[in-house]
Amino acid sequence: MFLYELAKNGQNVDVYFKGDLDIEATEAMEAMFQEIRCFHTVSFDLSAVPFVDSTGIGLLVHFIDALKEDGKQVMIFGIQPEVNEVFRIVQLEEILGVPMFCQSRGDQLE
Repeated sequence: MFLYELAKNGQNVDVYFKGDLDIEATEAMEAMFQEIRCFHTVSFDLSAVPFVDSTGIGLLVHFIDALKEDGKQVMIFGIQPEVNEVFRIVQLEEILGVPMFCQSRGDQLE
């Protein structure tokens, strides 16, 4: 089961994912996207995501691209080693184009 929680702070929002980021996360991800579109800075915390597949990567890329097109700042942090290995293999950082992967929440974009 995939869940998300939002922590809103002015024009910033932290999105905390919990569970596998796969095809079963599609509906929740679409609902989440509608809730975060109005924020200027969006931070995705993947520390509670143990698994990601091609559908999950596709969803993440789609929503991050849409946010970037709207001029939003995006960062991803708390990536588990297994998930990070998948991201490395598919060269996700190169696909997204802008460095947005951080070790921790404290590395947030300015």
